[in-house]
Amino acid sequence: MAAKPTAIDVHNHWIPPEWIELLVKEGPAYGAKVGKNERGQVTVEVPEWSYAFPKEYTNLDIRLKAMAAARVDMHALSLAYPTILMLWAPPAFGLRLCQVYNDALSAVHLKYPERFLGLAALPMQAPELAVQEVERASRLPGIRGVYIATNVNGKNIDEQSFWPVYAKCEALDLPVYLHPFKNLGAERLSKYYLINSLGNGFDTAVAAASLMFSGALDAFPKLEVVLAHAGGAFPQAIGRMDHTAAVRRESKLPNPPSSYLRRFYYDTVTHSDEILMNLIRQMGADRIVLGSDHPADMSYTRPVDVVERLTALTAEERALILGGNAARLLRL
Repeated sequence: MAAKPTAIDVHNHWIPPEWIELLVKEGPAYGAKVGKNERGQVTVEVPEWSYAFPKEYTNLDIRLKAMAAARVDMHALSLAYPTILMLWAPPAFGLRLCQVYNDALSAVHLKYPERFLGLAALPMQAPELAVQEVERASRLPGIRGVYIATNVNGKNIDEQSFWPVYAKCEALDLPVYLHPFKNLGAERLSKYYLINSLGNGFDTAVAAASLMFSGALDAFPKLEVVLAHAGGAFPQAIGRMDHTAAVRRESKLPNPPSSYLRRFYYDTVTHSDEILMNLIRQMGADRIVLGSDHPADMSYTRPVDVVERLTALTAEERALILGGNAARLLRL
């Protein structure tokens, strides 16, 4: 009997208690408002954002039990919307927040080496400090990639000031995981939770397209980039982008945009088996990685089941998606 494929979840979020402690202790000096809500959760409010820290995000025992119930073997841990609490901060404090977070990732990996890896946080509001932190974090045990928001305080991630970060990630063989944040059009997406159900996908599409049209993907041909939420609107808009590149001078590329689709990896978080199957056929099973968005309310609670019920896939394709692709990407 063939061995069970290892299930590696690349899209999930963890917030270490020591990171929250630093934010609570020193954040007010930089304008953060901290407190507790009626459920006893620590809350932090910074310009344009407020956040609470439920125990599902911070408690490793709860996480390990959830992983066992979901039949997930390993989490590649990353931050979450608290990214804004890095990007909002003045550069020096933002760097400290990132360092504490990345050190905590490594410590968790050392404690549970078979269960956890880390995607490092970076102070992208100060690219020169982000380069330094990539270099430092890459030497920590268990750090196998970096986590970057789809925009940096409203700036698209194709800006030349960010390119040294991509160059360093490429040189260190660290994949970049892109997660939406502070989405464009937020003023029109405040109702019905559209900020998440639609806004996340739009912001991811803008980020991916910006990397493509700017030439960043050509400048860094070995840089691996993972898109959250199955790439959002990016895969579905590729036909329009192909046409744009053919008729508009400002969108010219060495090759059609559709030829860049496989420069990205895409997670499985679609909430639609039909859309996920379309994505797999569009990109190839070797470009799809398991994701859950654990423990958010928009998450898959049983991401392995999602892949296993796609009976049109071969056993080999399912094994790649469940963990084979992530193992290659994260150098396991």
